[in-house]
Amino acid sequence: MIKLHSFLPVFCETARRKYVFQITMSIKEADLVEVYKNDPKLKPEDVKSLWDWADKQPHLPKMTEMQVVLFLQSCYYSNEMAKTTIDNYFTAKTLCPEIFGNRNPDDPQVETAMNVMMVALLPKQTPDGYSVIYIKLMNSNPDIYNFPLQIRCFDMYTLLALHQVGPKEGMIMLVDMKGIVFGHFLKLSVVIMKKFLYYLQEAMPIRLKSLEFYNIVPFMDKILAIMKPFMKKELIDALYLHTTMESLYSRVPQDLLPQEYGGSTESLEILHEKFKALLNDNKEFLKFQDSQIVDESRRPGKPKNVGDVFGMEGTFKKLEVD
Repeated sequence: MIKLHSFLPVFCETARRKYVFQITMSIKEADLVEVYKNDPKLKPEDVKSLWDWADKQPHLPKMTEMQVVLFLQSCYYSNEMAKTTIDNYFTAKTLCPEIFGNRNPDDPQVETAMNVMMVALLPKQTPDGYSVIYIKLMNSNPDIYNFPLQIRCFDMYTLLALHQVGPKEGMIMLVDMKGIVFGHFLKLSVVIMKKFLYYLQEAMPIRLKSLEFYNIVPFMDKILAIMKPFMKKELIDALYLHTTMESLYSRVPQDLLPQEYGGSTESLEILHEKFKALLNDNKEFLKFQDSQIVDESRRPGKPKNVGDVFGMEGTFKKLEVD
């Protein structure tokens, strides 16, 4: 068995890996020794094997140890599944700059999006041991709502938070729809929704256990009509719509929620400020993530394009509203 204290230095055995390691020091990451210690199924030798594989892929960017850990754990320790997910992740991010590019919190458009919404990894877990990622609009004016940028902020925050706390046994996405009006629905794009749901199901390094909505809006059926064609049966089966707080509490205990909903978590205002602070305090790491793109000219075999990954876009460009 490889001992942690003797194994971890191997991860910086080359100058390139040392450089990647130093870049990520700008973020206060979870202690990897503790991550390995607390998850016996996460074996350092498997992480090293996956990292070595990624290093040898000429089209992929260089990864950090924590990134490799997140992918392997989210794929239930399957190296083969993790290889596919890693390639999907970097490919989707490269082919969708309108969603995942420009992760600079100082950019005026990104800053506006950060003010419009908030994302919070709630501190307590469900009885099943799952963590809750809470999403809510903080400004209900649809004129300043930008769907791709809100997805970007969600992704920026979630991956930063996971780097700080380490991988989670399971993740519940909890969407509070309070403040959403029909004008927000008109800002949705079928193309963007398709790309996001592909990313969420095939590429993002999380174990997504359920997608929960509460404070349901009257036009929820129209939103679902856009979403469901791009959702796998497993995710549709894990989709919950809560029309009462009692229904929500059966899935997410009240104590986990923000103070405004009778929970013990901090207020929405404080959570929003922490959301913005996390992004603003980790600009160097976000810049590093921006640099992690695929070089399709070096991909073994045929290079991939948007059509290869997402299908033809033209079919989905028009949104019909009854």
